[in-house]
Amino acid sequence: MLVLRGRAADVEADREVTRRLVAHSAATGVGALRVWYPHRQVAFGRRDASSEGYESARRRAHRQGFEPVERAAGGRATAYTRGTLLFARAEPVADPRGGLSDRYERTLGALQGALSELGVDARRGEPPDSFCPGTHSLQAAGKLVGLAQRVRQDVALVAGVLIVQDHAAVARVLDPVYDALGVPFDPGSVGSLARAGGEADRTTVRQTAEAALVGDGTPQVRTVEEWEVAPPGD
Repeated sequence: MLVLRGRAADVEADREVTRRLVAHSAATGVGALRVWYPHRQVAFGRRDASSEGYESARRRAHRQGFEPVERAAGGRATAYTRGTLLFARAEPVADPRGGLSDRYERTLGALQGALSELGVDARRGEPPDSFCPGTHSLQAAGKLVGLAQRVRQDVALVAGVLIVQDHAAVARVLDPVYDALGVPFDPGSVGSLARAGGEADRTTVRQTAEAALVGDGTPQVRTVEEWEVAPPGD
């Protein structure tokens, strides 16, 4: 499995890195993974973009210093800070109609194991009125992990967020954003590893989550800087 570490210089360049990672996995038939701390932003889903209050929500995010962006996978808005860990795993698929539930289960199981190593006994599900509500989540003293999946003809991308620190900052920016979108949201539903009493060192958490998502595979590690110069096979 190709494992890509680090982030690009800004939000859009970083998003392009993930797009190229997915394309590489599709072209080579090799799985690929990123686990990284992104730039400060609020990522809106497609349902948000069609909402009457979307432009107001974007302005509210921007006023708090979060760049508003749209993402292809996932439902409602979520906020990223220096204390939120993102993960994106691309897997080649032979049949885009199969394997959806299995990929969710494998990813949730791997992350649940990682959280256990980090001292948090997380369970499936989420509190009421959580950010980006969905059935593929983990909680402990609030929502910690949310997953989304996007499947193309030749590759599936399972991606999501793990809140390590900054649960209060995430709640603070999302409260007015969800109000503008007209979607119920309870700021107290936002959890973090720190809030749950687990290990919250950013490097330790990233390494633990990455190892869990790689699983039994052999990681072939590259940095974003190397990737931007010459992705494998270019």
